[in-house]
Amino acid sequence: MLERIKRIFYRSMGNKEVDYCKAKQMLMQNPNAILLDVRSKQEYEEGHLSGSLPLCLYDIEKCANQVLPDKEQIIITCCSSGSRSKEAQEILETMGYENVYNLKGGLDSINYL
Repeated sequence: MLERIKRIFYRSMGNKEVDYCKAKQMLMQNPNAILLDVRSKQEYEEGHLSGSLPLCLYDIEKCANQVLPDKEQIIITCCSSGSRSKEAQEILETMGYENVYNLKGGLDSINYL
């Protein structure tokens, strides 16, 4: 248990935020990588990045294991401003996901529509 806590702690100390250009590059280079949109269903339906997977922040703990079965795949979380996606990133890391990144500045920082 202590080793798992250490892994989570040290993983969260690294720079796990990526800008939109880096996120695009990661998604293109890794076909199994996922862009996880953690906004509400309504926000997602109003506009989202092509290819993103919707999973509301409030459903992550109960649905992540079914929606995201591979805990080693690259996951890039996104929301409007980057704060909910940062929280989602932390939840996923606590659940044992190893390669979770947050889209810095969120969708508001890019023109995605």
